[in-house]
Amino acid sequence: MYDQFYGFTGRPFQLAPDPEFYFESLTHRKALSYLGYGLAQGEGFIVITGEVGAGKSTLAAHLVASIDRLRLTVGQIVTSRLDGDELVRLAAQAFGVVPPAYDKAAALGALEMFLQDEARAGRRSLLIVDEAQNLSVQALEELRMLSNFQLGAHPLLQILLLGQPEFRTTLNTPGLEQLRQRVIATHHLDAMETEEVGPYVEHRLTHVGWKGRPAFGSGVYARLAEASGCVPRRINQLVNRLLLLGAVEQADTIDLDMLDEVIADLAGDADDDAVAAPEPVDFVASPAAAQAPESVPEPARAPAPGDQSAIMEALARELATRDEQIAELQQAVMELAEMRAPAVVVGAPQPESESGPDLEPLLSAIDDLTRRIEALEVRTGDQNEAIRHVLTMLIEWLEAENASARAA
Repeated sequence: MYDQFYGFTGRPFQLAPDPEFYFESLTHRKALSYLGYGLAQGEGFIVITGEVGAGKSTLAAHLVASIDRLRLTVGQIVTSRLDGDELVRLAAQAFGVVPPAYDKAAALGALEMFLQDEARAGRRSLLIVDEAQNLSVQALEELRMLSNFQLGAHPLLQILLLGQPEFRTTLNTPGLEQLRQRVIATHHLDAMETEEVGPYVEHRLTHVGWKGRPAFGSGVYARLAEASGCVPRRINQLVNRLLLLGAVEQADTIDLDMLDEVIADLAGDADDDAVAAPEPVDFVASPAAAQAPESVPEPARAPAPGDQSAIMEALARELATRDEQIAELQQAVMELAEMRAPAVVVGAPQPESESGPDLEPLLSAIDDLTRRIEALEVRTGDQNEAIRHVLTMLIEWLEAENASARAA
């Protein structure tokens, strides 16, 4: 939507990793240096860690896009909870190897033969394993065994591990001593520097044909750095919403008030990509809050048939309301889950009573929260219906415009 309004050739702040938008911040430049050193060694493991959204996958995509495929063959895995056997089969498939039988021995044999063929053709092989924090110790040991493949004295496979910060703790597990000895380069991707946020935003915009419209007002980049923690994915999330708001309001300049409005809309998000962490939750809801009647939003009022800006404003308004309701529903579910399984502090004195603990207030609060969640689910359903209604109007308007253009 906003890419058309501002005349962009694409969407510059999509969340999926895209090497075309790679921005070499200071921390990414350091990571590339370690990667270059590690690849030059041609053996062992390279480990890159970083927070969620720090740019690990984009860094790997940039690496893959820039290597010489005549000298290096790359296979990639994005892991979930895999055991050792599953990981071996997945590693083979990453290089396009289909084992003759569905078992570990067949997969190992087929993969080793493929790696030997690549080495004889003068190509080294690199396996990139993303989300490595999901791997078990057994799976990591299987990777170490894969790194043992050799043709004469030459290692056949090098492995790049990308993971979140907790992966460093996993590597220090006592059973992984041999793997740790084979790590030849490691780097942790930090957040960008505050002064890099503005150049990062403009770099991505320029890549889709930005020529200064929209402009960004004084203080916007500094506030964006503060709100996002200088984490690339969080910046993308904020600016994506910010440009949508700019298109809805037909603004040629993005100012601080617009950014603060977007930050407020996202403040309740509870997922890993949230711009700001939620406030501490009081897991015992007050009776007044739990029993307060929840109002059901009115369906969106239809704008005039040809009023494009009114339709876009209505759509943005309904989407913002739905996001708020989803965040409220998530918080209520978290409260209910915590109350159903209250934590017991080890060693803390427990109240004694001949008749046992008084569970009546807790059960009452759980019932109230359950009713609150049910009401929120109804409200979210109504809001989705309102959004569908507005989208239908937008489609009808576009079809009418196209029909008019064809008639002309």
